Amino acid sequence: MADQAVGQVVAPGDAIHALPASGSIKIGLGLRADNGFVVAQKCGIVRQTRNGKLWLENRQKRYIPGPEDWVVGIVLDRRGENVVVDVGAPYPAQLPLLSFEGATRRNRPNLVTGDLIYARVVTANRDMDPIISCMDSQGKASGFGGLKGGTLVECGPSQARALMGRPPPPLLAVLGAKFQFEMAVGVNGRVWVSADSVAATAKIANILMHAQTVPLSEQEQWVKARLQ
Repeated sequence: MADQAVGQVVAPGDAIHALPASGSIKIGLGLRADNGFVVAQKCGIVRQTRNGKLWLENRQKRYIPGPEDWVVGIVLDRRGENVVVDVGAPYPAQLPLLSFEGATRRNRPNLVTGDLIYARVVTANRDMDPIISCMDSQGKASGFGGLKGGTLVECGPSQARALMGRPPPPLLAVLGAKFQFEMAVGVNGRVWVSADSVAATAKIANILMHAQTVPLSEQEQWVKARLQ
């Protein structure tokens, strides 16, 4: 039933589908659990990320952290056992130095101001700064951690979530056929890109930055034209 809901336009209060009798379901931006159903909190289109998380696409430009969000952050400062990280939210996030796979009190990452990290939101409440981690729920790195080299693209939460969608948007297939590159996408509207050359990295970053102004149905042809 969740798969049937993906792509549907919904209004506030609409029930997306019933909560499972057993197990769990991942829900994100714009959705909430209410009386046994996943319910829309605003108008938008139901989307699903590659890890199965349902969310609502709309034109929201400001990022509001939610549990299990994947974010690209910028290190601001170090305070005791925590690192203060800008995730583009109203308040900075706190990253415990022990929240890296294999980290100990004697062997911790040496993060400095300006470093980029890819992290998972562990807790997000109105009354406290978000807590993030560079490990998954099983204590493994799973792609999270420091991001070296490359460049950072600010593309907005809606475009970033589209890049994380399932199936992936066509523009990624076009770029993948042309370049070899790594990418870390944060639902906070930031994308880190690193290709095998500075020129290729700049080209990909430029395309991702401007693709948000192109309708999804036209992006594949638009990217092909930009690469000619």
